[in-house]
Amino acid sequence: MTRIVTLTLNPAIDVATSVPRLEPVVKLRCRPEVRSPGGGGINVARVAQRLGADVLAVHAAGGATGRMLGDLLAREALPALPLPVAGDTRECVTVIDDATAQEYRFVMPGPLLPAKAWRDSLGTLDNLEGPIDWLVASGSLPPGAPDDLYALVGAWARRRGVRFAIDTAGSALAAVLAPGPAGLAAGATLAKPNLRELQDLCGRALADLPARVAACRGLIAGGAVQVIALSMGAEGALLVDADAAWLSGPLDVVVRSSVGAGDSFLGALLWSMSRGDPPPDALAWAVAAGTAALLQPGTQLAHVDDMRRLRAAVRVRAV
Repeated sequence: MTRIVTLTLNPAIDVATSVPRLEPVVKLRCRPEVRSPGGGGINVARVAQRLGADVLAVHAAGGATGRMLGDLLAREALPALPLPVAGDTRECVTVIDDATAQEYRFVMPGPLLPAKAWRDSLGTLDNLEGPIDWLVASGSLPPGAPDDLYALVGAWARRRGVRFAIDTAGSALAAVLAPGPAGLAAGATLAKPNLRELQDLCGRALADLPARVAACRGLIAGGAVQVIALSMGAEGALLVDADAAWLSGPLDVVVRSSVGAGDSFLGALLWSMSRGDPPPDALAWAVAAGTAALLQPGTQLAHVDDMRRLRAAVRVRAV
């Protein structure tokens, strides 16, 4: 089993509940809540481990909610390394309106991460024991972290010959993939933007498949990244490298919750790539996992039985 290490600097306790109807002013009587460990990298590790990967979730943790996060990870027997921070780990809330089946997600900013704390996180990577196949930086950066922090993580991975995957948005993604003042991008082995994030990065609309493939190819040709996994919602997903591109359409399922679908996609993709699957197979597993997450209420992520069942239904073609 190859080792996947995930770095989550702004994790969360994900709280999921539902109400009969969402409306203002009145007291909304919630159904029993479900709490899950959350944050991009933690979710990636949870799904990869379910598929059999050897994982380690490195994550910030602070206060009573940070201790709760550790307890939740222990219940899942997920190997984890907490990085102590002064503030309280955030809680994020997902509420389903039963009357409309609409999902409402309330995402908190997270505690301030001072300079010493984020520098210590880079030092923690130096002390990890054993080989690392993939280092995954996933999720938002907390307040106080510099925009180029994930670029520094990528530089650490490059110096040590470790494959680096990035899944974030905005200025944090641009710091890794867009050329800096020296004209060079920090770079990553794999990037997993969604369509909106790729359009923001490129500064233009990407209305059709050829435009999206060309945008991915432009980043690859410029040396910013080797492989791009582009999730396109109801239009499916693309996997693009220097030599080829593959497309998978979406699977038709009843969506119960969208929380963690992208993280499930990435967790399965890295697991598949780590075991040497060819790119079309890796994309098929990723789509199966992302779809499987949609079947689960709240923040449960993709279940193994669903991933395996849906994998048989995924169709991937070269484009």
